[in-house]
Amino acid sequence: MRALRLHGDRDLRIEEIEDAPAPGPGEVRIRVAAVALNHIDVWGFRGMAFAKRKMPLVVGAEASGTIESIGEGVTAFAPGDHVVMFGAKTCGTCRFCLRGQDNLCTDVQGIMGFHIDGFACEHVTMEARHVLKVPAGVSLRDAATAPITYSTVEHMLIDNCRLEPGETVLVQAGGSGIGTIAIKLAKSMGCTVITTVGDDDKAAKALAIGADHAINYRTERFEGVVRKITKKMGVDVVFEHTGADTFNQSLFCLRRGGRLATCGATSGATISMNLMQLFQQQYKIFGSFGAPIRAIADGLKRIEAGVSPVIDTELPVARFAEALERLESRKVFGKILVHI
Repeated sequence: MRALRLHGDRDLRIEEIEDAPAPGPGEVRIRVAAVALNHIDVWGFRGMAFAKRKMPLVVGAEASGTIESIGEGVTAFAPGDHVVMFGAKTCGTCRFCLRGQDNLCTDVQGIMGFHIDGFACEHVTMEARHVLKVPAGVSLRDAATAPITYSTVEHMLIDNCRLEPGETVLVQAGGSGIGTIAIKLAKSMGCTVITTVGDDDKAAKALAIGADHAINYRTERFEGVVRKITKKMGVDVVFEHTGADTFNQSLFCLRRGGRLATCGATSGATISMNLMQLFQQQYKIFGSFGAPIRAIADGLKRIEAGVSPVIDTELPVARFAEALERLESRKVFGKILVHI
């Protein structure tokens, strides 16, 4: 089968490799349809010292596809079903997996497309427990964004921050894949949404998808604008994923007792924090990495209900490197999809 493999830093090649095997007991074989790009793909493309992996490596961490065949004992799927795949190889038997907190698995074998072979290939064979059926009204194109993008937002805003209708939310980097979904999800709940973006064009686009206020952080200090918008009260929730450049200012934007969830550090991983501010203002800060499988199902339900993804670019697999370069350039607004 054809696959896209990483041989070294920024060295991607389309190659013919051995096809995925027939499914064994409890497994399914899937024809991959589309891969959605995320910053984890950029990190892998650049080369990250902390990633223990063997080259060459099939890339792609988030995808959708169609069931081709099923193994013995599989009853939840049939050939022809549209599905998405959970990209972390969790054990399924530890106490966290058993209570539905798959992203806290104590024996995870790796993330597909980053540590171990991923989805940028024609077929994959995997355990059925890591596969979810796509609702009938959801396209494979949109569904490809559910396993990481929607589930990450769901886990940050709903599981961790317990976002409630009518609250005010600050979404950092609203033009990113997860940023656009955070705007749309919060707005669908009746929240007031403030977002930051890097230029006026993105500001217009953010307003068009539902943001109530869009701040160009290159021309204005967003924390001052947020305090003005909220009449110095601050926001209830901050959706933070940009890192050192914005983290302390994001804390300053919170109301007393406000909640902040963070899942990224693209602008830097180290900060200094005012601990007196933290405890006096009674902030709640959540580190959020990945999401449980259940959050993917919840994300698919949101797509089915009309909270559709914002697609920036769609390209064939032969232009995967170009897609990564666009994501790396930060010119993107929404998601980039690569069709296999």
